Order: sequence, then C-alpha cells, then structure tokens
Amino acid sequence: MNSHRTSPKKKARELAKYLRAERPDYPYLKSVFRALRTELEVEISKAEHRLPEVPTEEELRQFYQVAWQTRNFADMILIKTLFYTGVRVSELVSIRLADVDVERCQIRINHGKGDKDRQVPFRELLALHMQRMREKQATYLFESVRKKKYTDRGVRKMLERYARAAGISRSMSPRKWRHFLFTWLKKQGIDDALIQPYSGHESRQSLEIYSRLSLADAQKEYNQVMGRFPIQ
Repeated sequence: MNSHRTSPKKKARELAKYLRAERPDYPYLKSVFRALRTELEVEISKAEHRLPEVPTEEELRQFYQVAWQTRNFADMILIKTLFYTGVRVSELVSIRLADVDVERCQIRINHGKGDKDRQVPFRELLALHMQRMREKQATYLFESVRKKKYTDRGVRKMLERYARAAGISRSMSPRKWRHFLFTWLKKQGIDDALIQPYSGHESRQSLEIYSRLSLADAQKEYNQVMGRFPIQ
C-alpha cells in the first residue's frame, strides 16, 4: 500500500461527512462508488482463470480396464454413459428410463444446470442395460437393488475406487472426465457450436449461434468421431 495515502478508515470518515445527509442505503453506495471508480479510471483486476486438469487418454484406458476386469456390467454402463455423454453426476443419477430414446440413441436431461433441458447422445450398449432395468421394474436408469436411484456421492465414490485400483494417484473427479470428453471432441475438429448442445454450457457470445443448431445437426458429427474414442 502507498504510505502517502490516507488510511481507509480515516478516508471513510471523511466521505461519510459528505454522504450522511443523503441517508444512503447499500444500493446507492454501490452506485456512488461505481461512478467514483469510473471518474478515477480505476480498472478492476481480473482474476486469473486456471485451465482445468484433464485426464490423459492413457489414464482413461487404465481406468476403464480396471472397471472392465471387475465384470460389473452396471458399473461399466454407468461409467461409459458418463464418459460418452459428458453429463454432470447430478444429471446422471436423475435420468429415468422414460428419458431414454433408444431409437434415436438420445437421453433427455431434464432440469439440468440453470434448470435447462437438453438431449445428449449415447452408445448402443445402453439399450441392453435398459432392458434389464425394465425387467426389474426400475424407474431410474441407474438404481440400487433396493430400487433407490444412485446418489451423487455414491457415483463419486465408485469413480474414486476405480481410479485408485488403476493406480491413478491424482484426483479424478467426474468434472475432469467431463472436461476430457469435450476437450477430446474439440481435438477431433468438432466445432464448439456442435459441442454446446450436449454440454449444457451457455455464454452470451455463443448463445446466438447455438440456439440455431438442432441436436440432429450435431448427431452425425458425434457418431463419426465416437468410433475413434479411446474405449469401445
């Protein structure tokens, strides 16, 4: 801090003499200091945004190999659904069987982040899992033997268990696997405008473009590149 500046407390008392007669409330003070910042040409320093950590293709293969060796079909389907669709865990555990369109290979995500609905693609193997769940008269795509839908925490613990078994020491949160999918799709040359309908992301800059794109426009591109996904 500059040693020649008046202390913040003393400066506040000086300003209070001018403002007290106005009987200012909080919104008014915010407006005053916003205008003062403009008059003094004070710029707001922007926080540095670190790029998220993204798992490597080798880590993905190691992770899935461990899951495959357990021969736990339900776990493998859940992990593949998470990896292939990039849905958030909170969205994953809330998928109902009625939300899955087998013919179109699409899953409807209801009330996703921002209370937005969207659709995401999936791979064909999910249909077999759905048949088994229907035979059990399940409501949700992923349910326990007690007919309770999986929990966010339960899925995270499952992923942590497989990561440890795969010898992956660093944290592998569901969000990082989500980042992997969208980063991988980007590397395959898929345009942001085609990725966005699946990701559930919104931005002022991209909304105008994305709103004009239908899921059908992206489905063909998705199907083409997913044949090269590191795990099948």
